[in-house]
Amino acid sequence: MILLLLSVLCAAGAFAGVLSVIRNVESKVGPERTAYRLKADVAAYTPLDPGQFEKVAMPERWLPPTAVTHLDALSGKIAVTPLHKGSLLQNDMIVARPALQPGRQEIAIMIDAATGVAGKITPGARVNIYATFEGKRPEDKPVSKVIVAGAQVIDVGKLTPLAAQDPGDASGTRREGEAVPITFSLDTKDAQRVAYAESFASHVRLALLAPGSDRAIPPGERTYTLDGDK
Repeated sequence: MILLLLSVLCAAGAFAGVLSVIRNVESKVGPERTAYRLKADVAAYTPLDPGQFEKVAMPERWLPPTAVTHLDALSGKIAVTPLHKGSLLQNDMIVARPALQPGRQEIAIMIDAATGVAGKITPGARVNIYATFEGKRPEDKPVSKVIVAGAQVIDVGKLTPLAAQDPGDASGTRREGEAVPITFSLDTKDAQRVAYAESFASHVRLALLAPGSDRAIPPGERTYTLDGDK
């Protein structure tokens, strides 16, 4: 009986010790909250999808105040910087996709990755769109024109392999390259200009404007030929 009583007392002591440890841990860790971690790398300026993230439970006291705790926050958002696998999703990693204003329309064209984008054009940026046209007759000289000034970029797509016919090759030879789909917010007239340039220009390029730059391009500066430098 004495041994049995001692066993019961030891078991009670051990149980009390375990409870004390649990209470101590809970007092240091506290309640847990849901957060989200990236399953794979996400490129900058790409739309975000709930399937790109996995749910994790973290102690509330260790969770950053900027952590995203509900995937509803991803609606209409894009990554503002490259996001890496395993990173905890936070509010300062995402921004709202530029909205389309009333009276405007979206139009997307493929822009040569090397000469037209160079990784610096992002949603919300403003650019001048330049197009170069070959002469219709042998004696006609090529001309470069500002098709649209101050066009707003609302989306930048993924780098895409592109096979395009060389406009200067009458044999129809195709040249390989890479291009990026760029979506603009334009009015009807400017959208028509961009569509025309993509269809008939030999090259279409973008020039990134500095933030706050609103200088209008005079009519005499919207068209250029080599004759202008003589």
